[in-house]
This record gives sequence, C-alpha cells and structure tokens, in this order.
Amino acid sequence: MSFLNIDSVKDRTFDAIVVGSGISGGWAAKELTEKGLRTLVLERGRDVKHIVDYPTTMMQPWEFQHLGQLTKEMKEANPIASRCYAFREDATHFFIKDNEHPYVQEKPFDWIRGYQVGGKSLMWARGTQRWSEYDFDGPARDGFAVDWPIRYADIAPWYSHVERFAGISGNKDGLAALPDGEFLPPHEQSCIEKHFTDEMAKHYKGTRPIIIGRCAHLTKPQPIHFKQGRAQCQNRSLCQRGCPYGGYFSSNSSTLPWAAQTGKMTLRPDSVVHSVIFDEKKGKASGVRVIDAHTKEMTEYYARIIFVNAACLNSNLILLNSKSSRFPNGLGNDNGLLGKYVAFHNFRTTISAEHEGFQDTTTEGIRPNGSYIPRFRNVFKQETDFLRGYAAGFGSSRATSVDTSAMGEDLKSSLMQPKYGNWRVSSHMMGETIPKESNYVTLDSTLTDAWGIPQLKISVAYDDNDEKMIRDFHEQMTEMLTISGFKNIQTHDKPDKAPGLDIHEMGGVRMGKDPKTSLLNKWNQLHNCKNVFVTDGACMTSTSTQNPSLTFMAITARAADHAVKEMKKGLL
Repeated sequence: MSFLNIDSVKDRTFDAIVVGSGISGGWAAKELTEKGLRTLVLERGRDVKHIVDYPTTMMQPWEFQHLGQLTKEMKEANPIASRCYAFREDATHFFIKDNEHPYVQEKPFDWIRGYQVGGKSLMWARGTQRWSEYDFDGPARDGFAVDWPIRYADIAPWYSHVERFAGISGNKDGLAALPDGEFLPPHEQSCIEKHFTDEMAKHYKGTRPIIIGRCAHLTKPQPIHFKQGRAQCQNRSLCQRGCPYGGYFSSNSSTLPWAAQTGKMTLRPDSVVHSVIFDEKKGKASGVRVIDAHTKEMTEYYARIIFVNAACLNSNLILLNSKSSRFPNGLGNDNGLLGKYVAFHNFRTTISAEHEGFQDTTTEGIRPNGSYIPRFRNVFKQETDFLRGYAAGFGSSRATSVDTSAMGEDLKSSLMQPKYGNWRVSSHMMGETIPKESNYVTLDSTLTDAWGIPQLKISVAYDDNDEKMIRDFHEQMTEMLTISGFKNIQTHDKPDKAPGLDIHEMGGVRMGKDPKTSLLNKWNQLHNCKNVFVTDGACMTSTSTQNPSLTFMAITARAADHAVKEMKKGLL
C-alpha cells in the first residue's frame, strides 16, 4: 500500500476523529465540536448537502420516468436493496446497489446501506421511543445476554438532551414500560385507531395500551430548531427523498450543519476507513488509515480520541480489520468476542383486518406516522414459553375504488368521486431477537472489496425463540382485533424472508461490565483501548423492541461528554 505524505502530520492531526456521518456519527460530531474539539468526520460515501443534493424532493409523480416505480431491470440487478420499503425510483440514489459493495452471506441476510454524508438518517423510518428500566435490566433478569453496564437513570438525561435538539413528536402516555420524553405535539390517531385504543383500554384495563407513534418530526418547531434552519413538517410523507424543510431529523439538516458552524469540524467524504491504528508503545490508538474512494491511495489521520460510528456491521468490520501485534484478531478483541452476539429486530410477520363501522368518516391529507403498540409480553415477569417480547406498529386506511369504465368528461367525473369501502388496519411485529454467539460477522479470508478490504461475512438467522414469538403475535393480535369488532383477520408470514430488512442490526461490540464477556465499558470505551469509543448499533448489549436510533443518539452524546471530560483531565 502507498501512503500519501502531501500534508504534514500536523495538518492530519485532530483532537478527535469520527468515523461515519449517520445518526450517531452526526451526534458525535456535534457534541465534540460544540465542546471545542477539532474534529475530523470521515464518510466513505459521497457528499450530500442539505437541500442542494436532494434531486427528487420536489418532483411530481408524472416527472419520474417510471412514475416512481422500480423497473424489472432495477429489481433484477438489486434483489436485496429492492426488498427495502424505501428503495423506490425517488430514492434509489441514497441506497447502496447490490453489485457495488458485495458481502458474503454465510446465512441469508439483506444488508441495507446508505453510503453518503448523512448515511441512513436521510431515509430512516423516524420512529423514536425511549428504552425503559425493564429493557436495560432485562438481560440480568432473564439471563439471555450479559448485564448492561448502565440503567435507565444513566441515560434518561441524555434522552432529554437529544430529544429537545432533534425534535420528537409524541404524547405523554405515562407508561412504565415506555417512558415519556421531551415531546412536541403528537399526531392524531384516525377514528378507527382511537376505537382500537378505547377497546383495548376497556378489555385489558391498561395492560395493552395503543398510543400514537413517537417520531422525529417537527410538528411545532421550537427556537432551537429554527436556529438549525429547520421548519415545520409538511406531512408530505416523502421523507426518503430528503426533506428540504428539515421537517424530520437527519444529520444533514441538523447535527452536521450545527457542528460546521462551530468552525471545529472538518468533513471528509469519499474516505473509506481501512482500520484504526494502534500505537504499541503508547498502548492506545493513534489514528485511522483512510483509503480515498476514487484514487485508492491511503492516508493516515491522527487524534487523541476516535469515535467509530460507521453503522453496526461496518463498525464491526473496521475493528476486526484493525490488527496489530497487540491485537492480532482485531482491536480490543482479547476475549475473541468481537463480531459475535449480533442481534436484530424480527419484522417478518404482519396481520391485517377490516372494520365495517365508521362509514361516515375517512382521513384527509397524509400523516407521516402511525400508532404504536408497546411491548406487553414478559415486561414485568416471565409469562410465556419464549424470552422477551415484541412491539408493533399499527396503521389504518379507508379502501377506495373508482369506476374507470367511462370515457372523457364522464371518466373525469368518476375519478373525482371515489367509492369508499371498509376501514382497513394492519400491524407489523417488531420482535426482540436474542443475542447468540452463533449470530456473528467476521472477515472473509479470501474475498476483498474494491479497496482491498476484506469483505464482511454475515452469519445471522432466526431461531426457535423467534418462531414462538411470531405465533404469539398472531394469537394475541387476532384476539385483540376480534374483541374490537374487526373482521377478515389475516396473518401474513414469510418464513423465507431473511433478517436484515428491519435495518436494526445491533451488537458485535457489546457493552458490559466484564472485559471477559464484553468489548466496551459503561462509557462505550473499548475495555482494552480506552481512547476508542463505539456508540452506534454495534455497542448494543441487547435490542429491546423499540426503534433503536434515539438510544444511539443518547448513548453517543453521553459518551462524547465523558470523552471530553477525560481529555481535559489528561486521561485520554
């Protein structure tokens, strides 16, 4: 490998380096620069500037060559990416194509990625729920993973910190299993969702609440959001295109511009991080090796602290590839657990139903959010033959049909007078999978990518616990919908659907109390290399059932605060 020495070592030296510019990387950049650190942010993908680089954001349906649909050729060329709900004609430019960044599937896994400044924060689904005490102490109670080194009380103030800045819409529901946050006004449930909510309260006496979803949308912007240059959500539900209003939270509209305004951030796109450099003499990391995405030439950058936020599986890859005499099996990997105990959320199954009531009501406009069913199984005690539980999304719509048999003016008139059918509802399960040593990622011994970096080999699968959970979801939701007067209830399961489309992969560099059974301490520092922090999905000890991004943000802000304090003490 060749090394560029155009710049002096001084010019390539910073106080901090952040690897990745997605949700957690953006927060690391914001927090570190705001606290005065000269910070280099490395992004392997191209630059995407807020508003400027959202080419489809204001396009009308008829302006797309294929009216927003994928062509047969596009689907055939991208059998993995095209299975993602947001991979449509208006957003394919934000997704990695299947042939561009290959990986090895030891077991089927649909790895969805967004390599650009902002990462997947541009097209995420924006669900944001806090974890509760029951989630953080779950492994200790159930024995399904190592004990978390933190509890809800440790992270609660940091949830508040990121919620106020990001802007989270929600209702204060007073649920022990789903703590309230710093909320902007909530969206409104539809009449049929309210009916379901009321019926559940009546029959289950508050043990199975249905709430409006909590999401990262500015329903009523506050001064801090205007300072970011963001405006109120317009309810367009075109979020995967990039929002020109900044109505939903993304790194591009929020944390990265905020970090740039400090004058302390250097953003370097097209920078593929090869590995973290470990200084054998000093006993700590000294920087990172970076390959230029276009020239393929390598440069080294240096810093006192390094935040690895490349998204879960890529963070595992970078650390596994960071080999030295001290760490021949990957940085910090004395116990051989790096890359192991990867978990995810089980989105494999759904249920649908119809209701014959409320025929005088429909919806108007679009709501970029749905209702949410918090986990109600095994929360306070073990009550089933499977470990942990599931949450669920819940949405509704009114079926419409139009008569297209006429022509001319009669057809136009018919199209303007749709006939409404019954209310339809659907729910998707979001099940917690159990971290297992048999679910892992590692480096392939022979195959490399275009930059000479070993390809990632993924071996992740469902297990019997997941199957039992799916059956329970079907049974419980069928009962709940029947009680509420729904008909034509149908369950939908795809046993051949591979993990990965949840895009909630977690673990591999898990936190814990004991260096023998974990990689990171309670501050997200590698046990054996204290100036390297991992605060994206890779750090998660278990997955809970909530959408994970809010927890990534809070954990990142907390770790950055600790890192700066330790630096000022001269300990890093």
